[in-house]
Amino acid sequence: MDIHALALSLRLALIVSIALLVVGLPIAYWLTFTRRPWKFLIEALVALPLVLPPTVLGFYLLVAMGPRSPIGQWWISLTGHTLAFTFEGLVIGSIFYSLPFAVQPFAASFASVDRKLLAASATLGASRLRTFLRVMLPLSLPGIVTGFVLAFAHTLGEFGVVLMIGGNIPGATKTISIAIYDDVQALNYEAANHAALLLLIISFVTLSLVYGLNRRSHFSAAGVIR
Repeated sequence: MDIHALALSLRLALIVSIALLVVGLPIAYWLTFTRRPWKFLIEALVALPLVLPPTVLGFYLLVAMGPRSPIGQWWISLTGHTLAFTFEGLVIGSIFYSLPFAVQPFAASFASVDRKLLAASATLGASRLRTFLRVMLPLSLPGIVTGFVLAFAHTLGEFGVVLMIGGNIPGATKTISIAIYDDVQALNYEAANHAALLLLIISFVTLSLVYGLNRRSHFSAAGVIR
C-alpha cells in the first residue's frame, strides 16, 4: 500500500472539510432563511455534483484552472506555476465536488431549529451573529458534524475529479484512490486489496460514528421534550 498516497489523501480530506465549514455554513444559512424566489437555482447548483459525472465536473474545473483562463493566469502571476496538476488545484476541485455533502446536512440542521428560540433571542436584543453563535450553532451541531464527516469521507475516496484535475503525480496529486487504480492496472491485487480494505474500514467507522452521534442527539432531544 502506498503510504504517501494515503497521507496525501488524508491531508486533502482534512483541508477540504475545514474549508467547507467556512464556505458551506454561510451558504447553508442563506439557503435556509432566504425567501428569494430564485433560491431553487442556487440549491440546484449546490447539488449538481451529486448527479454530474465526476469527469464532466473535473473537465470544466480543469479548463477553469488552465493557463489560458483568467483564474489560471492570475495564479501563474501569483505563484509562477499553473494551478492544474497541483495539490492546491486538488483542494479547489474537491471543495466543489464535496460541497453538497456538507451544505445539505448543514441546511437540514439549521431548518430543524425551533424558530421560536431564534425569535426569543432577537427579542432579547441579540444580533443575528450572536444568535447564530449562541443559539443556532449549538443546536445544529450534530448536523454540522455530519456534514464535516461526510465531506471528509467523500473527499478521501474521490477518484474522477482528482484524476482529471491533478493527474497522477507521486507525492503531489496521487491520492489513495488513484494508487488503488494503478495497483489494479498493474495486476497487483494484494496491494489494491489492502488499500481498498483500509478505505472500507475508515468509511464504515466514520459513518457509524455519524449515525451513532445523530441517534444519541435524537434521544437526548426527546428526553428534553419530555
